[in-house]
Amino acid sequence: MSDAPKGLMEFVKDAKSRIKEVDGDQLESMKQERPDLMILDVRESSEHESAHIEGAMLIPRGILEAAADTRYPKHSEVLVNARSQPVVVYCASGGRSAMAADTLQQMGFQEVYSLAGGIEQWEKDSRPLVREARYV
Repeated sequence: MSDAPKGLMEFVKDAKSRIKEVDGDQLESMKQERPDLMILDVRESSEHESAHIEGAMLIPRGILEAAADTRYPKHSEVLVNARSQPVVVYCASGGRSAMAADTLQQMGFQEVYSLAGGIEQWEKDSRPLVREARYV
């Protein structure tokens, strides 16, 4: 075993070894077949505003554990009540979402997936995105 500290890609690789990924076709099918599907965007709010998958709920990766913890006073009711629902997590390229999916599984979520390639792959595949107007 090396004494070198772990880097980001090692964390992502470890998480991916414990989670399931879905591709865009699988997510499109799930959207049609699973009315209880939760799509969770773990990017930052500015990323979400610029473009997101329709119906996605935004919970940035940095506050995911707090939002998913029933014992935390400011948790997200919608998220904590989704423990038995299918949840597909996405980010920009699939790294943050892999770690988020792994975390949610450890927190008792029963059916969690990460979107392979993230929203970047979703967009490359010419899938629909919601783009919010931004006024500054």
